[in-house]
Amino acid sequence: MLNRRVSILLGVLVILAMLFVACGGNNATPNNTTNVEEPADEPVEEPVEEPVEEPTEETAEEPAEEPAEEPTEETAEEPSGEEITLRVLAGNVGQELLLTQQAAERFMEQNPGITVEVLDTPDFVQDRLGVYLQLFEAQSPEGDVFQIDVIWPGDLAEHFIDLNEYGAADVAGDHFPAIIENNTVDGRLVGMPWFTDAGLLYYRTDLLEKYGYDAPPATWDELEEMAMTIQEGERAEGNEDFWGYVWQGNAYEGLTCDALEWIASNGGGTIVSPDGVITINNPAAVEIVDQAAGWVGTISPPGVTGYGEEEARAVWQAGNAAFMRNWPYAYSLGNAEDSAIAGMFDVAPLPAGASGSGAATLGGWQLAVSRYSEHPEEAARLALFMASAEEQKIRAIEGSFNPTIMSLYEDPEVLEASPFFGSLYDVFINAVARPSTVTAPQYNDVSTLFFNSVHSVLTGDAEAEDAFAELELDLQDLLGFETGQP
Repeated sequence: MLNRRVSILLGVLVILAMLFVACGGNNATPNNTTNVEEPADEPVEEPVEEPVEEPTEETAEEPAEEPAEEPTEETAEEPSGEEITLRVLAGNVGQELLLTQQAAERFMEQNPGITVEVLDTPDFVQDRLGVYLQLFEAQSPEGDVFQIDVIWPGDLAEHFIDLNEYGAADVAGDHFPAIIENNTVDGRLVGMPWFTDAGLLYYRTDLLEKYGYDAPPATWDELEEMAMTIQEGERAEGNEDFWGYVWQGNAYEGLTCDALEWIASNGGGTIVSPDGVITINNPAAVEIVDQAAGWVGTISPPGVTGYGEEEARAVWQAGNAAFMRNWPYAYSLGNAEDSAIAGMFDVAPLPAGASGSGAATLGGWQLAVSRYSEHPEEAARLALFMASAEEQKIRAIEGSFNPTIMSLYEDPEVLEASPFFGSLYDVFINAVARPSTVTAPQYNDVSTLFFNSVHSVLTGDAEAEDAFAELELDLQDLLGFETGQP
């Protein structure tokens, strides 16, 4: 009998020793702790019930409780001390990526325990949208904060959280109301305004003076004449690489912006009217796009039909163009120390066509938080930080990115860095919107049909009259809207 009791006691001690080792070796994972505790209950209770009550209670209760509780407490505390990583999917045009990385550094200084990784995305809007859609379709948590185009809120709203629930409602009134309205879908604010844009005409002040012009061109016809005169003069002096006018002619969203400016300035409407009428097939639109096709190879490089923003800026900033159409970001870069044209240019509204007034396409980018993020609260805090007045001021001064916060247009430091923010304020608040709202969620398809149609005219593959007649039919098939005149 004694031998039996000794054997049982030894068995219990062996099991308890194993239990202690198991608990101490797996305190990082709650599952492991739970799994280890369950098998320990049965061997301890059955043999010890009557034969060895006192040793079992003392031995089973005291050593078994502490190892089992300690891992549980440590595991429960771990998430609060856990390092959180947030990923921002950002643009890489001009200084975009650098300024975003610097903002991330400032956020991390104020928020220890959070690491922010800034990932660059394709420059062309359609390519960037493709990357985003892949992540959303997979409901991937890999992206937390997304830089989204002003045309995307209607199409992508289902993938983003309502920032009003995370503090945005307290600061929304500081931003341009039209942008807040654009970013609000079914009462949900899905994008925090970050910076706004409008197309501008960049011109060389030194060359206008050299060739006897006292002001930038007010019409497209004047631009053609001035660009050709300056181009011929500069080439005669030995710069064979010089061109009169550079712009965005590749088949992508940038061409939609450029062509919309031509068409709207000529009284040709906005592709699809705000009330849902397809208006693109009209004489004013045909006329101005045919005129633009005539620039290719004359005042603009033959390769302009492959240009995006950065290709146009490269020619301009090297001193090889008299005029450029681009966004405000190119202003600070043009005045950088390594720029060949620093201090020798200015900006103006884009020229007018038959309508008598120029048109600038509304651009701009927002910050949205993915509904698939594992840390929506921290991601929203990051988005609000990056879109704050302090951060927008830094971007305005260092990168000439137009703020969406109205008060910054009266800030002396901002106006000193980018004087045109004040002089061209009306251009920014009256910019022409693309038909993204009325055609949502099919705007991307509408724009793709449009820029491919215009591109076919620019490359000489089609006449504008034929291209727009076909485009009208394609848009009818896609949208089911009526057709009409602007």
